[in-house]
Amino acid sequence: MKEGPDISRIATMIGEPARANMLIALMSGKALTARELADEAGVTPATASSHLRKLQEAGLIWPRAQGRHRYFTLAGADVAQTLEALIGLAAARGHLRTRTGPRDPALRQARVCYDHLAGAQAVRMFDSMAQRGLLQVTATGIALTPAGQGFVMDFGVAEAAITGPGRPVCRACLDWSERRDHLAGRLGAALLTRITKAGWARRQAGSRVIEFTPKGQSAIEGYFPLAEIAATADMRI
Repeated sequence: MKEGPDISRIATMIGEPARANMLIALMSGKALTARELADEAGVTPATASSHLRKLQEAGLIWPRAQGRHRYFTLAGADVAQTLEALIGLAAARGHLRTRTGPRDPALRQARVCYDHLAGAQAVRMFDSMAQRGLLQVTATGIALTPAGQGFVMDFGVAEAAITGPGRPVCRACLDWSERRDHLAGRLGAALLTRITKAGWARRQAGSRVIEFTPKGQSAIEGYFPLAEIAATADMRI
């Protein structure tokens, strides 16, 4: 027997279609019931219970009791990171679902990726911060610069979100629809929290889609300008 971590067990857990659908549903960051996850997976409640037990035993989900109800969540940001990476890999290799729906364009524009923003809107924010020197992006990682710290605090992010030990403050997350990076980590989560608390955007009911209000869209474009937009504006003057 070979030594080291057994990735085959994790791959088996994720690779079963019903379980994969359950895990993707939990990428919304919400806690869902077994019944809700059964609906997401298209299986009976009894079959869903069996899948959930296996996912829990594998350490991929956590159960949470609230009164008479039992909910399930992903077992941490590392599980969400792995799932997002697999989604990106599947998209890059052309392994796409054949059925599309009206929510697809909205999902590509802005969606929840566990606890942070993903989609074209999130990639715009990442690009803007990198272009302006607020993020230092290297081959080995990503970090918030001193100027970036000032910017995000002015934006309304609490200092606790960008200081202290634990989960990385900044992490680049490959966006499956844009095929470019968006911002994850503690800062990514804090930015999404700030945006929703300001009333600039809200989560679409029953979906991972994030809908921006006209005021919110204007605010994002103001706080996160892109060099291409600035260059075009200069040419018109």
